[in-house]
Amino acid sequence: MSASTRTVWLKNPLGIHTGDSADARGGLVVSGSRILEAVAAGGAPSVPVDETFDASRHVIIPGLINTHHHFYQTLTRAWTPVVSAELFPWLKGLYGVWAGLAPRDLELATTAALAELLLSGCTTAADHHYLFPSGLEDGIDVQVEVVKRLGMRATLTRGSMSLGEKDGGLPPQSTVQDAEVILADSERLVGAHHERGEGAFVQIGLAPCSPFSVTTEVMRDTATLAERLDVRMHTHLAETIDEEDFCRERFGLRTVDYLDSVGWLSDRTWLAHGIHFDDAEIARLGAAGTAVSHCATSNMRLASGIARAVELEAAGVPVGLGVDGSASNDGSNMMMEVRQALYLQRLRYGAAAVTPEHALSWATQGSARALGRSDIGVLAPGKQADLAMFTLDELRFSGSHDPLAALLLCGAERADRVMVGGVWRVQDGQIVGLDVPQLIAEHSAAARALLARHA
Repeated sequence: MSASTRTVWLKNPLGIHTGDSADARGGLVVSGSRILEAVAAGGAPSVPVDETFDASRHVIIPGLINTHHHFYQTLTRAWTPVVSAELFPWLKGLYGVWAGLAPRDLELATTAALAELLLSGCTTAADHHYLFPSGLEDGIDVQVEVVKRLGMRATLTRGSMSLGEKDGGLPPQSTVQDAEVILADSERLVGAHHERGEGAFVQIGLAPCSPFSVTTEVMRDTATLAERLDVRMHTHLAETIDEEDFCRERFGLRTVDYLDSVGWLSDRTWLAHGIHFDDAEIARLGAAGTAVSHCATSNMRLASGIARAVELEAAGVPVGLGVDGSASNDGSNMMMEVRQALYLQRLRYGAAAVTPEHALSWATQGSARALGRSDIGVLAPGKQADLAMFTLDELRFSGSHDPLAALLLCGAERADRVMVGGVWRVQDGQIVGLDVPQLIAEHSAAARALLARHA
């Protein structure tokens, strides 16, 4: 019997967070790609099962969902010249390096990022790829193949930069494209790769990089195209005060006014960062259903500020979490990101306002809403069987009492088992079918070569 048709009982977990109100302390029954049943404490499945997995050592949570990343940046982690730079100088320092990306570089970088995410309990990831130098025109196609190889879910966004330095933008001219090229490739990618409906593994979004790297025309035309093709839109917004100043000087508008002016203030949009919003802007975002990806680690690393996540959520804004690029986080660990979000938001709102369960909800249900999905993010009958299982056997957990709280408070960082669509993708802490030592060797060599080409 193939894995896709087996019915498995994940029995009596040490702890479980489903995001649903049903009692699942007796575990979950998975049949095919979906969750069939939540078993109450002391209960048993109501249907025959083909296999029983003893989960008494494991804490089970929904597969984590990463709503903002730049996979290619795994090649430029902890690069000395920008280790202590804030966003604009950090970008200026790195743009020239990134302009040398080749297809094999992107393949390795994407594999490394997804592998690290998967090992941390992440089952779905959104990537924002906006660099298409000569030779890398098919970069998103390269990423699609890696996602399929690893068996994860991904929303791959066709990013873009059209406003170069000579026209008042931030990126160098070698990294920008003409609007016609951007829009044509966006439509091609949606037609070639975008899957619709429940259980989709690869989806395509449209994602002009930021107000300081694309023209108003590209923003507006992208919104029109996204509506026609019925796909989601993503961009950076309100990450720094520098960005706010840029919008005022170039457009005469604050960031949310600008967003509205180009047709982006809608429930089709999710925004990376969303730190510097005032009360009125938060209300407008909530009324529109526009989502925000909170990137706690990156925001601290670049000293950008603290997003008003609790207030955004209260206003009706779907709030998800993102690790951001691995050159401003320097890691791709989604469980560590949940812990950072918990602590950073407690710093703003107090300990009682943000529980471990609340932080996990941002990384699961909130992130699913940000990506426009209702089939993942919750462990409930009918939902996709995407889940992560952690053990508490390490020294860091010794003496802990609440298994779920221990995941965050004691610093869990590596899942023991991860399931995507009913298929085990991580078993005993190892990714099925991936030679990680070989990946590290090849990825590290590519990172060195990329810097050598820039020197």
